[in-house]
Amino acid sequence: MKEITGTVFSIAKDNPPVPGCTISKAVHSGMNDIIYFSLAKNTDISAEIYPYYKLLIVAEGSMDVYGANGFSKMLHAADCIITLTDAPMGMKTSEGAVYTEISVRRDDTMNEAIKAGEVFKLAEFVPYADGKIVNMDVVHNDKMKFVVMAFDEGTGLSEHAAPGEALIFALDGEAIIEYEGQEHPIKTGENFHFAKGGLHSVKATSKFKMALLLTLE
Repeated sequence: MKEITGTVFSIAKDNPPVPGCTISKAVHSGMNDIIYFSLAKNTDISAEIYPYYKLLIVAEGSMDVYGANGFSKMLHAADCIITLTDAPMGMKTSEGAVYTEISVRRDDTMNEAIKAGEVFKLAEFVPYADGKIVNMDVVHNDKMKFVVMAFDEGTGLSEHAAPGEALIFALDGEAIIEYEGQEHPIKTGENFHFAKGGLHSVKATSKFKMALLLTLE
C-alpha cells in the first residue's frame, strides 16, 4: 500500500484539491483497488459504466453522485455510498471534495445492511455496548476485509500483527494506537496505516469507532 506507515495522518489534509483539477492517487492495486480522489470546486468525473461496485467514503467537502434516469445522491463528509453496476455513475462537486474509492467486485461478500445506491455512514452500523467491542463486516473476500468496530471506553485490542496491510479510518471518539512500541493518539477524521506484520494495539480513551480495511495481496 502506497501510504505512510506508523504515524497518524489525514487523507483529507494530505490530498488537498488543486483549483480547476481532479486528482487521483492509487494507493493499492489488485482485486480491490484503493484510490484517493481530490475534486476542486465545480469539477466532475464523467459518468461511466463499470462492471463492479465502488465504495466511496467522503473525507472532506461534499459531492453529488449522479447517473442515468435522474439518479442523484448528495454526500457530505463521513458519508458513504456503494455505486450501482452496469449503469452510468459520475461524481461532481460545487465546493470541492476529497474521498476514498474502494473497488468491490460482484462476487465479494457484502453485508445485507448495505444497499447499492443508498447513502450511509459507517459509524451508524455498529452500536456501543458497555464494556464490549462490537464488530461488523462490511465487505470481504479472500484478499480483503473491511470491518467497522465500536469500542466502549477503556476497551481495546491487545498487541498483535496483521497478516496484511491495514488502513484505519477513525469514525468517532478517540483512541491510542500503539505501533512498534510507540503510542499514537488518534481521533475522528484521522487515519493510520499498519504495514504487514507490524505489531500494534488499540486502546479506546473514549467511546471510539473505526473502520479497518485489511488487504492480503
